[in-house]
Amino acid sequence: MSTTITATDFNFPNQKSVYHGKVRDVYNINDEFLVMIATDRLSAFDVVLPKGIPYKGQILNQIATKMMDLTHDVVPNWLIATPDPNVAVGHLCEPFKVEMVIRGYLSGHAAREYALGKRSICGVYMQENLKENDPFPEPIITPSTKADNGSHDEDISREEIISKGIVSEEDYLILEHYTRSLFQRGTAIAAASGLILVDTKYEFGKTKEGKIVLIDEIHTPDSSRYFYAEGYKERQEKGVEQKQLSKEFVRQWLISKGFQGKEGQAIPEMTEDYVHSVSERYIELFEKIAGQEFVKADISDIHNRIEQNVLDYLRK
Repeated sequence: MSTTITATDFNFPNQKSVYHGKVRDVYNINDEFLVMIATDRLSAFDVVLPKGIPYKGQILNQIATKMMDLTHDVVPNWLIATPDPNVAVGHLCEPFKVEMVIRGYLSGHAAREYALGKRSICGVYMQENLKENDPFPEPIITPSTKADNGSHDEDISREEIISKGIVSEEDYLILEHYTRSLFQRGTAIAAASGLILVDTKYEFGKTKEGKIVLIDEIHTPDSSRYFYAEGYKERQEKGVEQKQLSKEFVRQWLISKGFQGKEGQAIPEMTEDYVHSVSERYIELFEKIAGQEFVKADISDIHNRIEQNVLDYLRK
């Protein structure tokens, strides 16, 4: 019996459809609610890796739902309930086909582009003479198109989004405002835990009533990058790597094994020891970001546990 959940095929009452994302499986209930199951799948470079990570889904779901509780006063969100450690239930929304990425620092994808000599990303100028992990004068928004299954997200400018009719100008201005408001609140939450929120992404949708709300996850290690605040300046001055909390350690492991999701590259073997080390790292991420001890749910029969908890909730 598996102690990780890497695939779901539930059939809930009044279920209309199911969407299998890279990490989350989303069930449409009567075109009214969504049941979002955070699986233990691990994705990097837009590729789902072959083994699940114990407790990863629980960690992502519990961080995301806690952060939604802590930000609902600045931006409305889709969340209604969490009937299981791996499950969130919320309002059905029509998602915008862009991810709103916001960066406070020159890190990750932006740093890789900068190292190639590029000084513009998504139509946004990046000043000269920055070192990797230096702060931008102010956070920049670098949107990406939401990829279909199996394809890569792509950078896109604000102007392209509006001119192509992907999002109306009126709605896009709201998305930008919400993105900056959430990042400001997330920065304050992170600082209280001794962390720096480096960059993150947000996804938004519209309710049936036309209200724009935050959907999916927020401020998790899969969607965000954090640095430890203590020692940040000293590490920058010495030109050494920052101590960070994010999924970047998985990406760096893959890069060291010659894999970046490009055609013809083979996914490296994930040994049981490596899988266990990733699980432990995610637990560390949870405790630092959430500021509380991680309580492991019973995963002896995780599929049945999730199914029963969702069924019990829907019957109510």
